[in-house]
Amino acid sequence: MTSLQFPDFLTPFPTSIRQQISHVSSFLENRYGARCRIVGGAVRDRLLERPITDVDLEIYGLDPERFAEAMERLGAQGVGKSFYVYKYGDLDIALPRRERKVAPGHRGFAVEPATDEREATRRRDFTVNAMMYDLREGKILDYWGGLEDLAVRRLRAVDPATFIEDSLRVLRGMQFAARLGFRIEETTCRLCRTIPLDDLPGSRMFGEFEKLFGGEWLHYGLYAMESMGVSRRLWGEGLEYGSFFRAAREMARYSSGAPETLRPYCFLTIYLQHSRVSAARILEAIDAPRRYRRLLENLPRLPDRITSAFVADLAKKHGVKESPLACYPEVRTLARQIGVWESPFEIGVTPEELKQLGYEGKALGEELERRRLEKLARLEEE
Repeated sequence: MTSLQFPDFLTPFPTSIRQQISHVSSFLENRYGARCRIVGGAVRDRLLERPITDVDLEIYGLDPERFAEAMERLGAQGVGKSFYVYKYGDLDIALPRRERKVAPGHRGFAVEPATDEREATRRRDFTVNAMMYDLREGKILDYWGGLEDLAVRRLRAVDPATFIEDSLRVLRGMQFAARLGFRIEETTCRLCRTIPLDDLPGSRMFGEFEKLFGGEWLHYGLYAMESMGVSRRLWGEGLEYGSFFRAAREMARYSSGAPETLRPYCFLTIYLQHSRVSAARILEAIDAPRRYRRLLENLPRLPDRITSAFVADLAKKHGVKESPLACYPEVRTLARQIGVWESPFEIGVTPEELKQLGYEGKALGEELERRRLEKLARLEEE
């Protein structure tokens, strides 16, 4: 076990969270003699100097009955009592626990309290998520080499024997890679390739993909997804060698410059440009909500040369700023140049004007399309 003194650990935490931690730890230590540890993602994110939005506390030195009594007196709300988990403001407060796989599925675990810190942290997925901070002693406790892995930006399974019991961990590795800019250690990667994913409910599956889509390092998420065989297992086919590197390069270059409203769609927009699998098949496999289907299912492929006509055609109903292909800088540049960034493509005549000329019904639609194609052809010549 490695320990690291860190007396100002809580300094960058939001004031409200620091106050909640102080109140809960003082209450439990002074009245119940408990020992309080910050565990999991908050420790990792503090060391990475990332924003802290919520905190998990594990409470040592109390049996379940005394813990339940303390939570009631504290005013915490039980959100997972079978897992000994309570909510207090921005804090999740829990007893340390051991988990045993007893049934298929993501939730098929039997849970029992643990008293040993090393055993309690063994149930966690990656070493960088298995560190804890001792509030009383002001130091980080690391039983599994998380500090070393954090320093080299590596995701490594805590315990291979328990890691494979939860299939969601494969997708968690994928989204952590994209959010943190970490690579998955090769042994862990091989382990992930052996874990079936067919027991995951769609809502949990998309929840992890949504975190991937919001990551700062999309190309790391792509590498994790392909190297762990996630795409092959979920929609039947991964990217070919050359396509993978082209997609990774575009994700690294383009996602940060995309309009804020389109960033959740950049990963799939770029992936679909290089995949032979249809958008519908991929979106169904990850149980994507309707907004993804509306934007991506009929998305055209980029031509080898992006032209004004192609960009104008993206603006049939709305400005190009609402098209996921605006993730590509060439598309944004041309859309602004030809005036279709915020406005639909104008063909120079309205349906009402054509009606006055005698067009109606099917003939009206055909004439509108003829004039649209004619104007696109003129753009192509310019």
